[in-house]
Amino acid sequence: MSRFDVQKAIEKLDPVRDHERIMQLSTCYDFPWDTTRALEFALFRTFCVPSISELLHRTGEFTNRARKRYDDTDLIISEMVENGYTSERGKRALRRMNQLHGRFDISNDDFLYVLSTFIYEPIRWNARFGWRPLSAVERRAYFEFWREVGRRMAIKDIPADPDVFERFNRDYEARHYRYTEANHQVGVATRELFVSWFPWAPKSLVRTLIYAMMDDPLLDAFGFPRPPTWLRRVTELALRLRGLALRFFPTRKTPRRRTEMRRPTYPEGYVVESLGPP
Repeated sequence: MSRFDVQKAIEKLDPVRDHERIMQLSTCYDFPWDTTRALEFALFRTFCVPSISELLHRTGEFTNRARKRYDDTDLIISEMVENGYTSERGKRALRRMNQLHGRFDISNDDFLYVLSTFIYEPIRWNARFGWRPLSAVERRAYFEFWREVGRRMAIKDIPADPDVFERFNRDYEARHYRYTEANHQVGVATRELFVSWFPWAPKSLVRTLIYAMMDDPLLDAFGFPRPPTWLRRVTELALRLRGLALRFFPTRKTPRRRTEMRRPTYPEGYVVESLGPP
């Protein structure tokens, strides 16, 4: 299936009825790398909400086991996205996620905010850096997909209007983003995980490039330094040029599934029910 065929197939589908299939096509064929990066930054953003970062810091899951925490979250989300939340594996992943969250006292508003980042960060990332922006059908499918997941997580008061939910996302960040030591500790642990993926590059350079991809409210809430303006522009230009170049690359013929990737955390593979802390 060529990129053109993927787009054509997506546009023929109904974003409300067929949102699981649209997510599979969009994520696994057209935007595997972009979706992963966008969701990484979506989770990064949630760590700027003190009630969220304090819980993560208290459990020690990111500060002590950052790679495992990343892989567990990635695999649970990928099981639902790649297989559909109504599939057998998707249901198991959703059940496991609810079991893990059920151990803690998490506010409904925090759940709503995290859910909103999964919808709007990929949309925003692709608008800036993708080889094409997400279409109206894809954007609606993202909303419907995560809204249905939210319902199955028993999250209350999920807006029925995508624009209303996006305003909630923006307003929540404006109201709750502020620096705390827990934010900083969780942010540093996550940043160093990203740095470890580039062992051949100077660590200080990788950290600076990470800062260049973050907006000022994010940097301030983590207590990270603001990078030079020129470096931000160069980093953004490089990502945009990558997106432009991809338009001329050979089309993807097979889906790229994160659930099939080899991971040092799970060298022998994994069982959905064992993901997350014991």
